[in-house]
Amino acid sequence: MYGMIHRAARQMILSSGDPAVWPQILDRAGLEESDFITGQSYPDEVTFSLIGAVAAELDLSLEETLIRFGRYWIRFADESAFAHLMKMAGQTVSEFCENLDRLHANINLSLPGVDVPSFQVRSSDETALRITYVSSRTGLEPFVTGLFEGLLVHFGQTGQVRCLGPHEGGIDFLVTLDG
Repeated sequence: MYGMIHRAARQMILSSGDPAVWPQILDRAGLEESDFITGQSYPDEVTFSLIGAVAAELDLSLEETLIRFGRYWIRFADESAFAHLMKMAGQTVSEFCENLDRLHANINLSLPGVDVPSFQVRSSDETALRITYVSSRTGLEPFVTGLFEGLLVHFGQTGQVRCLGPHEGGIDFLVTLDG
């Protein structure tokens, strides 16, 4: 994964309270600050080690940590160099989700070789979206749940996100929107 993921994890920790926690997380993960170059690619194991260290240091389950990180990622991306892509992707949760693969195609132009997931909206109306998430990585369903929850907040909407499980080569999610 790219260093921008690491930078987002760092920023999430630093913005949420005690800055002394961050060096402890780095130590626990066996990482150094130099492992956070935005445009550099790192093995997935480095990222998973970092997220595991965050979970352990905050005394959270890995699932809850990934959900929190997914929620935070939306805010981080909206404040990053990719903010213009976020704005162009849509003005509602539905529009944004419909354009996620286009957004990722643009990211591929900036970060060659990045392994981005695919999001296919299977059905959509004013009350719900059914989305299939496809990725070469496994176990990130809680992160995706957090991403969708973060999008609800980002667009000022309320609703629920539920992982429905495997479906035709991917994982289905249901995002229900409150009136």
